[in-house]
Amino acid sequence: MSAVLPCLSSPASPVSTLGSLGDPLLDAYLEFVSARSRPNTVLATWFDLKVFFAVVGKPVAAVRPVDVLGFISAQRAGLPSLPEPHLLPVIASADCVGVSLRTIRRRLSTIGGLYGFLAARGDVSANPVPRGLPTRREKARPSQGVPLVRAPRMLPRILAPVEVDALTGALRSHRDRAMVAAMLLGGLRRCEVLGLRLGDVRIGERQLFIADGKGGHQRLVPVSPRFFDHLGVYLDKERPPEAETDHVFLVLKRPHRGRPLSAAGLDQVLASARERAGLAHGSCHELRHTCLTRLREAGMALEAVQAQAGHASIESTRIYLHLADDWLASQYRRAAEVIDAQVYAVGSPPQRSVAEPQVSIPGFRRLR
Repeated sequence: MSAVLPCLSSPASPVSTLGSLGDPLLDAYLEFVSARSRPNTVLATWFDLKVFFAVVGKPVAAVRPVDVLGFISAQRAGLPSLPEPHLLPVIASADCVGVSLRTIRRRLSTIGGLYGFLAARGDVSANPVPRGLPTRREKARPSQGVPLVRAPRMLPRILAPVEVDALTGALRSHRDRAMVAAMLLGGLRRCEVLGLRLGDVRIGERQLFIADGKGGHQRLVPVSPRFFDHLGVYLDKERPPEAETDHVFLVLKRPHRGRPLSAAGLDQVLASARERAGLAHGSCHELRHTCLTRLREAGMALEAVQAQAGHASIESTRIYLHLADDWLASQYRRAAEVIDAQVYAVGSPPQRSVAEPQVSIPGFRRLR
């Protein structure tokens, strides 16, 4: 299912900006989300609600768990409506192409949040989104059972050093080099780079103040002097002096010269640089992953990487243990040397072999 999503610049009035979802309960929940979430979250919530009720085809109060399970099947198969019950075995066995499992999980989370909100207000009696399918062992704790959708956790892609050199060499302005360095050397998110204000730059301390990070959290992060070198040249020679905003990174060409650079504008900068460098990948998030992986490989403590990344939970940071191949290999070699010294010590007496009893089990051959 494809759609062109509108751009939501302010979460103040999502119903007037995005349009009503056709039900006062849905609009009330959207207003609730807009008061506590970022514009992109509001936009995703609006779209997920629109998709769910378009597929289910029922009023909000009439949705049951069977409809939620049918929605999962429809999304996996790419169907525009709930499938007939007798078609479910065919859908399960067919090689259907629908939306990704991660997208389905996000939409289920949105629907679960909707009905949790409505249940708290007393608009519905129960949340129709099951927290999990109970197994025989977990009947007493259904929330600990089998997840409705089990999406594999994929390792994020990072750039090799030669790819980093090719990408940075293809950038054409100090503004672009500074933005890429903020992600590649400081681990900033795209929204954090674009949200930087002039007052957030602490040149003397070689630090950046992230005033509005993910989840509204603030943090102070150190960044390589190379970033500040590019930033200084950009501020002195490239940044439009007539700009009326204190955003750091601005559009350099007309007709929008002097306006804050948008997310689409930064993505286009990277896309053009990748094309010139002949690279197939190198998104903003991949630059951030590359930075955090290299920091871990260089020996930075996991807690320090968490603080640099702005992760609320250290579990989100543990993914870089799997990406830091050199660090993992060095840890293994160090442990293997200790094991070798203990088990295969020079001059140790040979181990006596213990005769195993000859046991005959019908239907099995003895394995040697």
